[in-house]
Amino acid sequence: MAQELTTQDTRDVTTSNGDANRRAMAFTPAVDIFERDETTVIMADMPGVAPDDVDVTLERQILTLRGKVKPYAPEGYRLLSSEYRVGDYIRVFTLSDEVDQAKIKAEFKNGVLRLELPRSPETQPKKISVKAA
Repeated sequence: MAQELTTQDTRDVTTSNGDANRRAMAFTPAVDIFERDETTVIMADMPGVAPDDVDVTLERQILTLRGKVKPYAPEGYRLLSSEYRVGDYIRVFTLSDEVDQAKIKAEFKNGVLRLELPRSPETQPKKISVKAA
């Protein structure tokens, strides 16, 4: 139902809400994809992203997940050493016709984006009764 289209590791990040380009490292978030009954669930790890900085867009059949990370520095301190690489997250999937795009749900909690992609009723398996002749 969901297939990865492209991944990126670049320094030019464009936001879909019209913000100007900004220089940032872009990471591909790790995802787990599950299926139960008539729903596919995608869970994407985006540590360091605030809920307000998550952007999920769907254009035609292209699902784009973005997360913007704001660098953190405690007030009054100067950075001496840093091993943690700060950057934004981006992952792009192409959805099949089976997904009911109007009923996609998204939730973000503790750095994990959870998307529910329900299958449209028209594409769900149907039981065909067979009559004895």
